[in-house]
Amino acid sequence: MHIFSGPYKAILPVLGVLSFLVFVGGCGYHFRPTGKPVGLQIESLAIPLMESTSSSLGFEGDFTRIIREEFASHAKFPLVSKDKASTVLIGKVYDIKTDPYTYELTETTVRGEKTHYSTTSARWLQIRLDVKLVDRNTGKVIWHDKKMQEKTTFAVGTDPLTNRYNEKQAVREIARTLAERIYLKTMERF
Repeated sequence: MHIFSGPYKAILPVLGVLSFLVFVGGCGYHFRPTGKPVGLQIESLAIPLMESTSSSLGFEGDFTRIIREEFASHAKFPLVSKDKASTVLIGKVYDIKTDPYTYELTETTVRGEKTHYSTTSARWLQIRLDVKLVDRNTGKVIWHDKKMQEKTTFAVGTDPLTNRYNEKQAVREIARTLAERIYLKTMERF
């Protein structure tokens, strides 16, 4: 004989929903309007140009723009200049490196001797940054991640312009991933 049979069988879904609500209410989690941070009041936010100590320059504008777009498209507070903001997001890219991902080994004969050389067909691109959110009025650091990083691959070939384009697209892909992570770290603080 089943414990819940007959007319009591209809109670099961209701008990499941009630159990979920008790669990959610008991763990301290609460539902909130989207675009507003949990446990933090942000009146306005500034996202200055990301700094870079890397020798690979020229990506800082794209990187910063993508992070600003992430906040602008989801947050319910304005993005303003640094001197007018209640909070400031400060980021510094301290390492960009590429390493071979895939390569082909080719054998050729030069002046009667066989020689081998490798050509890379794809490379890893890894970016590391130090990023923090600061209350501009008090100088208090709200959160700080010194080792935020992401990596992806990009194709390389014989055309340097295509290679540069592919690398730039990889930087943008990494920036989008890091922008989402930075946004969530700012907004979902429980």
